[in-house]
Amino acid sequence: MFRRSIRLAAALGAIALVAAPAAGLAQSKKAVAVKAPAMALAPAASPESLGFDANRLAKLDAYMQGAVSEGRVAGMTTLLARHGKVVAFRTYGKSSLETGKPMTEDAIFRIYSMSKPITGVAMMILFEEGKWRLDDPVTRYVPEFKALKVMVKADKDGKITEVEDLKRPPTMREIMSHTAGFGYGLGDEHPVDKLYRERKVLAASNLHEMIERTATIPLMYQPGTNWSYSSAVDIQGYIVERLTGQKFGDFLAQRIFKPLKMTDTGFYTGDAKAGRLAAVYAFDKDKGKIVEAKELFSGGMPDYTKPPAMESGGGGLVSTTMDYARFSQMILNKGELDGVRILSPASVELMGTNVIPKNVLLNTNGSVGLRFNEAVGFGLDFMVVNDARKAGTLQGDGSLSWGGAAGTWFWVDPTNDLIFVGMIQRMGGTGGDDLGGMARTLTYQALVHPEK
Repeated sequence: MFRRSIRLAAALGAIALVAAPAAGLAQSKKAVAVKAPAMALAPAASPESLGFDANRLAKLDAYMQGAVSEGRVAGMTTLLARHGKVVAFRTYGKSSLETGKPMTEDAIFRIYSMSKPITGVAMMILFEEGKWRLDDPVTRYVPEFKALKVMVKADKDGKITEVEDLKRPPTMREIMSHTAGFGYGLGDEHPVDKLYRERKVLAASNLHEMIERTATIPLMYQPGTNWSYSSAVDIQGYIVERLTGQKFGDFLAQRIFKPLKMTDTGFYTGDAKAGRLAAVYAFDKDKGKIVEAKELFSGGMPDYTKPPAMESGGGGLVSTTMDYARFSQMILNKGELDGVRILSPASVELMGTNVIPKNVLLNTNGSVGLRFNEAVGFGLDFMVVNDARKAGTLQGDGSLSWGGAAGTWFWVDPTNDLIFVGMIQRMGGTGGDDLGGMARTLTYQALVHPEK
């Protein structure tokens, strides 16, 4: 039975194009006035002072409130900030339908794959210290992978019947851009993913055991020849441990969460904060409504109030809207927040630069609901919009983003100096809504004076 670490993998679901809800502008002003303990983002004087039309921005509120009112999601929060000031921080609906508890600004959410960019920042801290290079073979840091094979054929039942040797080991660049060939096990359509599920890779009792199980499974393809969403970010967490001698969670707390005052972010809530953890839901087709989620990838829902067996860099973190906004603002500020520098501007720029080879960009299978191309690529643990208008979006060029399996999403837009964080807790998406996509459209249609 999959453990808490497997749920992490769930982070995939919402991916980069999810969206979230909001309430009315009157509510938003009230919400903005509430000071969170670690709030670094100051409230804006008015939406107009930052280039927004308040009446047009109300369309964003109405859409997000509608998703809650119609029962597609139980509740949510959204935070929009520009030039380091909060334009709107809003809450909708309930944190728990069963208890009737209203959603609050300090609610804690399972962010699943929105853990990945944080793990990427941890890796880049060590990159800046000279502990690894992008084109180093992964086997230099994970010798267990020296005997990896590559799948060639499988039979009609999905059993692998032929493998071949690696032409070369995967590189660090490739594990940070999902082009190394590793599987994930979120589904079982691919023979490699089937083995990830059977061998419970993400249910390992620690990161080293996860590595040992991964080493027994062939890659999907020769490194660098395709793109597939994978457990590569969990492998990154293990590499952080190997390079530092620290437990992964301790490194994150010491080098990222504490400096950024992300006081509610970690791999579990603990008893004191357990009551702030929002309930998680899934759509029940038979009942035609959302119900409390009982399982995750064929296993029971993990208990996020207690330390996990495995600290998953791919999808194991919990966080709040403001904590993740602080992280996003640090990225927007090119590695610094409130006088604390986490990364250099050059390292943030590197993370936001597409690293997928052109032939892979044009031939990717879009295995997570996206299709990469010359307009939309992938950097180091972030999706990157290279040409927003060609991509069909109103956001700015160079925007970085990703999402989580329970519907959370965020983006960082350096062109417009803007961040957005949306938090919901619905497994498998939002019932037909692309809340992240709608949030983008409705945010930018309201940004009528971007020069401000």
